Amino acid sequence: MRDYWVDPQRVYIGGLSAGAAAAAVMGATYPDLYAAIGVHSGLACGAANDLPSAFVAMRQGDLAVGNTSAVLGDGPVVPTIVFHGDRDTTVHPRNSDRVIALSMGTTNTQKMVHRGRAPGGHAYTRTIHANASGQAIFEHWEIHGAGHAWSGGSPSGSYTDPRGPDAAKEMVRFFLEHSLPTAPQ
Repeated sequence: MRDYWVDPQRVYIGGLSAGAAAAAVMGATYPDLYAAIGVHSGLACGAANDLPSAFVAMRQGDLAVGNTSAVLGDGPVVPTIVFHGDRDTTVHPRNSDRVIALSMGTTNTQKMVHRGRAPGGHAYTRTIHANASGQAIFEHWEIHGAGHAWSGGSPSGSYTDPRGPDAAKEMVRFFLEHSLPTAPQ
């Protein structure tokens, strides 16, 4: 942002696997910087504090419960979109539930569940948590039959699943629906 013109109200971060875990950490650490985050098949912020606990969380899911204030702090809620295959054997799908739970904190939302299928591809369950105005603040895409791969990615790519849904398209859509409030002058 220092070197290029960037709209400071429209900064986003997303990733897959370890990159998704990094996005979750960055969103929790700098909620005043990111307008929204995207987490695809990754761990929640605070799921692990060293390599052994990371492997446990990856295999079993983040089983942490209780006080999340040490992870979340007092910052604003960061809109979050999550994708995870329900047959992921690298990062347990339970981790995606934890990402959403930590992102939501005590936010009051209206929950809507949609089921669908990518054309010629995977079925999915999309759970939307919207604010009182109806804007989606959190989205969780559970992709049925998908493993540890970017959903909707190129068939020639590594760690991609072309059978969709198209995570890149949906992540960008979600990002563009969110911006940080303009700072008062």
